[in-house]
Parts: sequence; structure tokens; C-alpha cells
Amino acid sequence: MAQILAPTAQWQMSFSKNSTNASTLTSKMWSSLVLKRKGTHKSSAKFRVLTVKAENSTVNRLEDLLKLDVSPITDKIIAEYIWVGGSGIDLRSKSRTISKPVEHPSELPKWNYDGSSTGQAPGEDSEVILYPQALFKDPFRGGNNILVICDTYTPAGEPIPTNKRHRAAQIFGNQKVINEVPWFGIEQEYTLLQTNVKWPLGWPAGGYPGPQGPYYCGVGAEKSFGRDISDAHYKACLYAGINISGTNGEVMPGQWEYQVGPSVGIEAGDHIWISRYILERITEQAGVVLTLDPKPIEGDWNGAGCHTNYSTKTMREDGGFEVIKKAILNLSLRHREHISAYGEGNERRLTGKHETASIDTFSWGVANRGCSIRVGRDTEKNGKGYLEDRRPASNMDPYVVTSLLAETTILWEPTLEAEALAAQKLALKV
Repeated sequence: MAQILAPTAQWQMSFSKNSTNASTLTSKMWSSLVLKRKGTHKSSAKFRVLTVKAENSTVNRLEDLLKLDVSPITDKIIAEYIWVGGSGIDLRSKSRTISKPVEHPSELPKWNYDGSSTGQAPGEDSEVILYPQALFKDPFRGGNNILVICDTYTPAGEPIPTNKRHRAAQIFGNQKVINEVPWFGIEQEYTLLQTNVKWPLGWPAGGYPGPQGPYYCGVGAEKSFGRDISDAHYKACLYAGINISGTNGEVMPGQWEYQVGPSVGIEAGDHIWISRYILERITEQAGVVLTLDPKPIEGDWNGAGCHTNYSTKTMREDGGFEVIKKAILNLSLRHREHISAYGEGNERRLTGKHETASIDTFSWGVANRGCSIRVGRDTEKNGKGYLEDRRPASNMDPYVVTSLLAETTILWEPTLEAEALAAQKLALKV
């Protein structure tokens, strides 16, 4: 955009649409241009500022409106209601005006949507009710506008099948679980794809880059693809109030990871879902496709996981390593149940290669990234800390994974016979 200082009447006439000078000016983006007439520099009152815009002037005007701050004009805000769709992994959202800023979900009204259009209700009884559950600042609209995580119910108040938050809230609301203050740190991996060819960002269309090795935490045009998206997402999450703790480029080129946590209980699921929504919106604006497929490219390439770091109060206290080993024993006995809930297509990722364990075998180890459960060196050394469940896929439902970990390690008790056999098999002395 260029600003032209020009006389009010006479000079405006010289900048007609057919003027050669005018067409030249409007085809370029100049930072500033001052046109002066001899003898008029002392009389600036005869001049006014005109705006000459580039050929994409419509886009510029749209950007101005998108950035418009309405808070000096009205107390009303925009609330973006967000929920999980019928596939269990897709996110949906719609907006409504709220009369004033709010501080708690209970201040917001319930709402509804057409469940027959999201695969969550039949056409003859399509109304699904949205219950607001968690609030975040809206990094796209700014001001007092908010993003609202909702879960979904029938008009009679029953959670619909894709509402996994409801069951998770019950588990995290159990007093025994509350007393253990479960912490989660979730490592969300994702892959960026080129829009037209659905091939990873930075890869030659229909071809392959060099083998893995230089891309993990890499720097440089030939090693890092999509850093601006990762950085924009990082800042947007901080603005929204998400407990994002870091980010890095991943092993496969075009693949990234961010970490959320430590988060307590149900908050972990809320933060992951809203961070995914923000990432979807950013890639939408960037014209890049986001995929959470656990194995987006077959062959000698790393898949995408959602490693879940987990600890309880007793794990973090002195003697906690024995509690961790007991938790690992429980997890081994419910391996199949966990795997079935850890993400669609995970069998393509958990092959025993590319830093994964086999999907059919449960294993654990200290500092071993080829195991189902990894325990850090510091945890072993200090005798307390956390475990990392490396089995969840990148498309897992965080409500399901976090609540299942809490249920298996805090609430569920195996039989003595099963416990003894598992301890022997895993070489655990509990």
C-alpha cells in the first residue's frame, strides 16, 4: 500500500483511471510516496492523504475488517463453539454472539446443531446439544472473543457415542483419581501435506527426499519444511492459554511435533483438542493440509505418534519407581484394550521399527524408544518420576487415552495370579 500526498481537487483529476501514471502506481506496493508541487509545500492544508492499493485491494479491505476491534463499540463477543464430529477425529465449529465477556463455561448457553450432517444423528431426529465445557482466548479474532470446547448430548441429556469427554470426566472425577493428581504431558506429532498432491510438504511431487537423518530438529531450507506454521501455532496456543511446552521438527521431513503439559486430569484432553483446532485453522489459512494419520507415508519413514507421559502423586514421591513398575504391570495386562483405543490405523505404525514396539507385544525399558513403555534415566536414578506410553497414535482421542491410563493404573486391580504371571514375564519385582 502506498500513501500519496496530493491536492484535494485539481490533482485528483490528473489521477484518472486511464492515466498511465495511475496504472503504474497501482501495480506496485510502495512504502511511501510524497508528490509535491512547487510553491505548495508551505500550505499542507490543501493536501489530503489518498490511499493507492495494489491489485489485490479486495483482499486488503478484507484483512482490515478481519482485524477490526469491535470492543470500543460493543460489549458483545463472539464465541466459537467447537466439538468432535462423527468420525471421532474431525473437528466442527460454529459461532454465536454473546452479550458480554464471560469467565466460565457455565455462563454460556447450551446450543444445538444438525447431527445428521456430521454423522452423529439420524435425519428424523437430528438435533444434538452442545454443552460448553472449557474456554480459551481466540487467537484469530482477538479481544474478548473465545473458543469454547463442548461435548455432545441428545436432547434427553444422554451423551452421544462420540462424546468421549463425558466418560473421561467421570473417571477423573473419582475421588481416588483426584487424590493422585494425575499429570499428563502429550507429544502431538503431525504431518503437513501439499494441497494439490497430498504429498508431504517439501517433498518433490511424486518423489522422495534424501533418507531420514538430517531432518529431526533440523535447520535450513533443505531440512526444515513448515517452520512458519509450527511457530504460528506455538504463539497462537500461548495466546489461547494452552499449556504448550515446546515444539520441534520431527524425523520425517514435513513432520512436526508439539508438546502440551504437564496438564492435570481432564484438562489434558481439552488442551490437546483445542490445540488441534488451532492447528487446523492455521493450516487452512496457509493453504496446507494437516494430517494426523499415524503412517502417512509407507516404507522406511517414521510414523506419527502421540506419546503420552504420565505420572501420579505417588509416582512423583520418594519410592515412586515401585509404583511406576506396578502401573507398568497393570498396563501389560490390559495391553489389547489400550491398543484398541489408541488410534485408527495404528497397526501400520507399531511395527517394531522406526522407534516403535510391535503392536502385538507389550514391553518396557529404561531409555528404550523401541518399547511400549519407556522409563527415563532420571526416573530410574531418582527412584521416582513418570512413564512414557509410546503406543498412542497421532490421531488418538486424548480423552480416551488419558482416562484409560488413570483407570488402569489407579482404579483397576488385577487378580493376584495374573499379577504374579505378568511380573515374572516382565521381570518386574513389585
